[in-house]
Amino acid sequence: LGLKRTEDAVGNLVVYRPGSGGGESAATVMVQAHVDMVCEANEGVQHDFWKDPIKLIRDGSWIKADGTTLGADNGIGAAACLALMEAGPDVPLPPLECLFTVDEETGLTGAYDLDASMLSAKTMLNLDSEDWGTVTVGCAGGGNNVVRLPVKREDAASSAIPLRITVKGLMGGHSGIDIHQDRG
Repeated sequence: LGLKRTEDAVGNLVVYRPGSGGGESAATVMVQAHVDMVCEANEGVQHDFWKDPIKLIRDGSWIKADGTTLGADNGIGAAACLALMEAGPDVPLPPLECLFTVDEETGLTGAYDLDASMLSAKTMLNLDSEDWGTVTVGCAGGGNNVVRLPVKREDAASSAIPLRITVKGLMGGHSGIDIHQDRG
């Protein structure tokens, strides 16, 4: 497409699309999507998310993954950004800054370490929503805390029985929409 792009130190990418179809002089709008995914395989399924393709299955009108997470958490947002970037010259759009952030799922590193000097837009549309056809105003937010507590180590009594505790078989879900489901 020949569009200008830039990347910051943590891997966030911004692609700049000029306005078109009469929107050339409008205020720039940033559209944002994250490009990482939750990588989980079902018990007994061997899957290397760095090398193995996601195996898709059709379940009625739904496309699902066979034995793993689908990896489409914010794929629709990224696809929407790509569609906007390749929209024709007659499509009325303002200048766009398409921001693709990294590491949303495991720490929001892309958001926290974003080099804001890459951006000029005063309006941002975050395309990571839960409900089709719904615009959400607000944010669930996120944060990291580091807690350091003094630890006093002692040898275990000779009569102590070592235990290994494993928690598994819980139902998955997304903290944004399934938090009320008490899924652990």
